[in-house]
Amino acid sequence: MEIKSRFDHFNINVTDLDRSIAFYDKALGLRETGRKEASDGGFTLVYLGDGQSPFRLELTWLRDHATAPYELGENESHLCMRVAGDYDAVREHHRAMGCVCYENHDMGLYFINDPDDYWIEILPLK
Repeated sequence: MEIKSRFDHFNINVTDLDRSIAFYDKALGLRETGRKEASDGGFTLVYLGDGQSPFRLELTWLRDHATAPYELGENESHLCMRVAGDYDAVREHHRAMGCVCYENHDMGLYFINDPDDYWIEILPLK
């Protein structure tokens, strides 16, 4: 059997939904494309999209989770976003936001971290 599939979304848990939505909008231009809320208020899911691809980032807010950051451990999984336009200007924008957490000039890339310390690799659009 040959299985065909396509990427749909990637999920991260966040401690402050409004703060995360604002960050992803300001840092990467991602906008809300959908929302689901539990009938008992136990969770809210917000889907963010880039307006170009069908891939979405799902932000999950859980009511019963403490406001303390999630324990991310040694997991090195990360999102990677390609940005259009002046790559150096985008990097300066991220520096001004205070979210650049790692740079590798030899490889021509850098990472930003979101309010919950998830790392996002930033590459130029090719």
